[in-house]
Amino acid sequence: MPGLWSLLLLWGLAAPCWGLLETVGTLARIDKDELSKAIQNSLVGGPILQNVLGTVTATNQGLLGSGGLLGGGGLLSHGGVFSVVEGLSGLKIEELTLPQVSLKLLPGFGVQVSLHTKVGLHSSGPLGGLLQLAAEVNVSSRVALGVSARGTPILILKRCSTLLGHISVFSGLLPAPLFGVVEQTLFKVLPGLLCPVVDSVLGVVNELLGAVLGLVPLGALGSVEFSLATLPLISNQYIELDINPIVKSVAGDVIDFPKPRSPIKVPPKDDHTSQVLVPLYLFSTVFGLLQANGALNIDITSELVPSNVPLTTTDLAALVPEALGKLPPGKLLLLSLRVTQAPTVTLQNKKAMVSIAADIHVLSYPPKGTPEALFKLNGVMTLNAHLAPSATRLHLALSLERLRVTLASSFAHTFDASRLEEWLSSVVRVAYVPKLNVDLDVGIPLPKVLNVNFANAALEIIENAVVLTVAS
Repeated sequence: MPGLWSLLLLWGLAAPCWGLLETVGTLARIDKDELSKAIQNSLVGGPILQNVLGTVTATNQGLLGSGGLLGGGGLLSHGGVFSVVEGLSGLKIEELTLPQVSLKLLPGFGVQVSLHTKVGLHSSGPLGGLLQLAAEVNVSSRVALGVSARGTPILILKRCSTLLGHISVFSGLLPAPLFGVVEQTLFKVLPGLLCPVVDSVLGVVNELLGAVLGLVPLGALGSVEFSLATLPLISNQYIELDINPIVKSVAGDVIDFPKPRSPIKVPPKDDHTSQVLVPLYLFSTVFGLLQANGALNIDITSELVPSNVPLTTTDLAALVPEALGKLPPGKLLLLSLRVTQAPTVTLQNKKAMVSIAADIHVLSYPPKGTPEALFKLNGVMTLNAHLAPSATRLHLALSLERLRVTLASSFAHTFDASRLEEWLSSVVRVAYVPKLNVDLDVGIPLPKVLNVNFANAALEIIENAVVLTVAS
């Protein structure tokens, strides 16, 4: 516990970071509207809160039923904390209107959460007849934002108070002396009723905040583990989380690739929007995992290409006859692509590009027998990366822009390898790029930020990062 409060103290002295991200982490900016929606939704459907308040029995009226606090052994049932009022006036709480939430971010501290609700009461006791009352209540609480023992953002209730508003009598009579007693008793009892509700709401929201972190699988490649890189920061409009992505192989080894030398310039966030920034580092590590697993290698034979794409010595002889030596035409070819170093990913000028250097071995491929090496090329493929977000991931689809090759070695005569570029490009487009896109289908995981759905997010490619922005 002392460690937690130390973190809260340090966080309280911190100020929001504007414009620059010094780390290579995934930056998440949670708009206050998203936090307000998360709190409101937890009142309606949060599993923890349902255990406390019961179920909604009249959706059109927003009333919370009597299965939780309001009866059946709940806090306010017979013998509960409200029994003192029952003894004085025969009153029981019958219904609680679904609270309306208002929220204000407090830079340097946390969040001010206000709930406005109505408490419905009835009596058929010592007063005689049926008495029905409704009391308006405002609950005001101050909540600190810190880091839990397991390293997740957490909201902590620091102060809670209630303000009793107008009391309406719908039916029956309430003598003035008893009216004052009821009013004073409600003033004493309601904080004990409604402040635990706030604490339960925060428990639900903290579960959502905790989901920001954790292990996200990358299919057969490995996984990404998210953790907080710095303490949470807060401004007037949003909470900012600098999240460190740790990429691991299937064996559990951490994959560490070179990081950008300069900080990322983060664009400003508009009001009523939330942002997630995906750094270049994540792109590089995903392609690095593909290369380390051998997924970027391929052997291309005639079975992998359509009939209109030539892959025989006859077609090769029409381009570079000197490369065949004494090999007769009409023989099938095998192209063996081997990628020995991690691809280079570039994010700049509103474009995402991937450069893959590969050794391309060209062999004669008899249906029966041993392939015969003809020559080896050094190739560099430049591919456009088309990016599309889904609810929880950023997906990539590659298309070949150009292929450049030079002759590395030949078992016959030397030749100008550039004459093969158009032919090789057609082969790569139909046989190699589709394989890459299948392997990339796993996408790049996004941190879960209060269940914000980024499927319809606006996407912007900046220097060394991609920014996703979604309206709250």
